[in-house]
Amino acid sequence: MDNNPSILSHVSIGTNNFERAIAFYDAVLSTLGCKRLMEHPGAIAYGKQYPEFWVGIPFDGQPATVGNGAHIGFIAPTKEAVHAFYEAALAAGGQDEGAPGGRPEYSKPYYGCFVRDPDGNKIEATFWDESLEQELNQSNV
Repeated sequence: MDNNPSILSHVSIGTNNFERAIAFYDAVLSTLGCKRLMEHPGAIAYGKQYPEFWVGIPFDGQPATVGNGAHIGFIAPTKEAVHAFYEAALAAGGQDEGAPGGRPEYSKPYYGCFVRDPDGNKIEATFWDESLEQELNQSNV
């Protein structure tokens, strides 16, 4: 029986400036309790228990590109962590794509923010307020 709640093994993104990307993700992901778990020449993996998020130079030697319509969402343990993620991202050279806050169009329990990393990849930190989810579920009964 599989007890891992995740549906993904890992996500990898490319960078055109490895040192800049690593400095960015070291600062940003640490706000969510993530750390470097593996390092290879030209690639670093982050996670809490196992390598879930990789940043690296593309294997094919071609420039890294950004996927239009794609973004990566990271779980934040609190609303304060969402703010810390956002502030760390902007301080490390990221661009604002949506300040921390609720987004009722996503759902009442959602609280998050969006930024672009220095390579242009869109990332998100999300706190899911389970107390609001329970409230929402009770009102739908």
